Amino acid sequence: MRSELVKKGLEKAPHRSLFYAMGYLPSELEKPLVGVVNSANEIIPGHIHLDKIAGAVKAGVYAAGGVPVEFSTIGICDGIAMGHTGMKYSLASRELIADSVEAMVQAHGFDALVFIPNCDKIVPGMLMAAGRLDLPAVFISGGPMLAGEFQGRPVDLSNVFEAVGAVKAGRLTEKELGELEMAACPGCGSCAGMFTANSMNCITEALGMALPGNGTVPAVMARRLRMAKEAGMKIMEVWKKDLRPSKIMTARAFRNALAVDMALGCSTNTILHLPAIANERGISWDLNEINVISGRTPQLCLLSPAGPDHIEDLDKAGGIQAVMKELAKNGLIDTELVTVTTEKVSVNFASAPPPDGRVIRFLDDPCRPEGGLAVLFGNLAPGGAVVKQGAVAPEMQQRTLRARVFESEEAAVEAVLGGKIVPGDVIVIRFEGPKGGPGMREMLAPTSAVAGMGLDKEVALITDGRFSGATRGASIGHISPEAMERGPLALVQEGDTIAIDIPGRRLDLLISPQEWKERLENLQLPEPKIKSGYLLRYAAQVSSAGKGAILEPEKGRIEKCD
Repeated sequence: MRSELVKKGLEKAPHRSLFYAMGYLPSELEKPLVGVVNSANEIIPGHIHLDKIAGAVKAGVYAAGGVPVEFSTIGICDGIAMGHTGMKYSLASRELIADSVEAMVQAHGFDALVFIPNCDKIVPGMLMAAGRLDLPAVFISGGPMLAGEFQGRPVDLSNVFEAVGAVKAGRLTEKELGELEMAACPGCGSCAGMFTANSMNCITEALGMALPGNGTVPAVMARRLRMAKEAGMKIMEVWKKDLRPSKIMTARAFRNALAVDMALGCSTNTILHLPAIANERGISWDLNEINVISGRTPQLCLLSPAGPDHIEDLDKAGGIQAVMKELAKNGLIDTELVTVTTEKVSVNFASAPPPDGRVIRFLDDPCRPEGGLAVLFGNLAPGGAVVKQGAVAPEMQQRTLRARVFESEEAAVEAVLGGKIVPGDVIVIRFEGPKGGPGMREMLAPTSAVAGMGLDKEVALITDGRFSGATRGASIGHISPEAMERGPLALVQEGDTIAIDIPGRRLDLLISPQEWKERLENLQLPEPKIKSGYLLRYAAQVSSAGKGAILEPEKGRIEKCD
C-alpha cells in the first residue's frame, strides 16, 4: 500500500499519533486510505449538495474495506463570475485545482482516489490531477439540474441570459424576466443544458473514468446517491486490480470521448479541456483530428441551447451508454477499452436501450450528418478556432460580414444592448485570450444579448476568448494565436470584411497582403490588464487555446543573474 509511507514502521509513530488524534483506529490504519476529493461549496448550485454525495461515497468505501479520507478543492461558479473581472479567474482555476489535488495526494500518501466534481473547470481540473498522479481513481459527479418551467415550456439558465436582450429589444417585460429568473434554476445540480459542466461530466463517462449514468442522472434523484455509494465500493476493486488512469485514459479513449462529444453537440470548451487532460498523460493530437472525427460522427442529440431537450431527457432516453451503443454500430466507438467499471466499453452499454428516435436519433436519421463542433483555420486563425456548428443557423454557416471591433467584452455588450449592432455585422472581441484576458473569459453575455435581440441569424461573433456551453449562434472562439501574442485578430480594423465558412472550415480577413504587412509592422499591443497576483503569473506561463491553454513553465522562467 502506498499509504504505508505515512503509517507503517517505527519511524511513523508520530504520523500514527496524528491519525489517532482525528479518531482513526489502529485497525483502520491497516487498510487502504482512499482520498475523497470533494469540491463542495455554498456558491455553486452544482456543488451545494456534494456533501451528501461525499457521504454516500465514504459509506461505499468503508463497506468495501477501505478508509475514506475527505479533502476539498476550490470551485468557481461561471454563471456568477460571468460578465466581470471574476470570469478571468475561471479557466485559471483549472490549474489551481489540479495542483492542489496533487499537493494533497503527494503529501499524504493516499492509495486511491474518488473525485467528486460537478461544474465547468472543476471536472477537467480533477481529470488533469488524476492523469498526472496516475493512482486508481473513480469519478462521481453531482449530476445535472432539472429544467425549470416558464410559460408552459422548459427553461434553463441560458434562457435568462437571453431574456436580458429580449427585454432591451422590447420582446419581454421586466416583470416576465423576474418570473423567469425565479423559475429557470429550480434546484441543485449543474445547469440543465448541454453546457460545459454537463458536457465534461458526460465526456468523463465516455472516457471511461466514471460509472454509467455519471453524466446524466439528475442531481436530485436517489439513483445519484446510490451511484455515489457504488463509486465508493468500486474504487476498492479498481485499487485491488491496480487499474490506473494510464490504462484507461489512452489515446483511443480520448477518441471515444471526442466521438461522443460530437454526437451530443457539447460545449466548445471541451476542445480546450480535452487536450489539457491528455497532455497530463503525454498524449497530444492535431486539431485537424477533431475535424476528422466530427466529419465521420453524426450529431444524434439536439440539447439546449441548440434544441429543446435537456439532460434529464437524455437520461430518460438511455443516457451516454445508449449514445455509445448507437455509435458503435458504425465502428465510431472502440468497444474493447477498459473502464473504471473494470469491464470493457461493450459490456457497459450492453443493456442500454436503442435510441428513442427523438432525444437520441438513429445513425441513419441524425440531427446533423456531422458532429456538433468544428475547428476553423484560415489567415485569421492559423492556429485554429472553434465553433459549435450544431447550434449555428443554416443562414450563418457561410457569410461575409462587416467587422465591428471591440477591445473588451463589456464594450461589445454595451454596443449590442444599445442597438449599435445591425444585421451583417460580425462582432470582434479581442485581447480576451488566455494571456490577453488574462484567463480567457467565457462570454455568455454578448452572445446571449445577440440572441435575445433576435440577431443570432444575422450577426456573428468572433474572439480569442471563449464561450459558455450555453452559447448558440455563429459564435467562433479560441482564435489562435491570440491577439496579445500578435495574432492576426489584432490586425482587424473597424469595417473590415471577414469571411466565415463553417462547412469549409475557414475564417479569413479579406485585406490585401500589402495592407496586412503594414498593419503588422505598425501593431501596438495594449498594456496588460492585470499586473499583480495569480493572474500575472498565469499570463506569463499560459499557452495558446490551440494547445488547451496549458501552463508551460519555461514561459515564466526567471533567468539567474550573473
